[in-house]
Amino acid sequence: MNSATAIVLATSTTPVTPEWNFGVGLVMISCNLFVFFIGKWAIKNSGKGPALPGAPDSGLLKNFGIPELLATTSLGHILGAGMILGLSNAGLL
Repeated sequence: MNSATAIVLATSTTPVTPEWNFGVGLVMISCNLFVFFIGKWAIKNSGKGPALPGAPDSGLLKNFGIPELLATTSLGHILGAGMILGLSNAGLL
């Protein structure tokens, strides 16, 4: 199999991704916020790493540092990408 055939085969199996629009952004933000709120109460050993710069010491961001932020937003983006691909393939986005 030559490289041109491999490119054609890979292109035919790649899902069609939607252009960025307000709906795509809203789904991604919603997924990140959802995982943020889940992670706030689900992470057992929070506050062990460096704190967020400028974050208040009380309220929602108490014991929520850089490692927790990176973990929740990483999972939020994975969930958001799956939701965007699923909704666009279903014709809802």
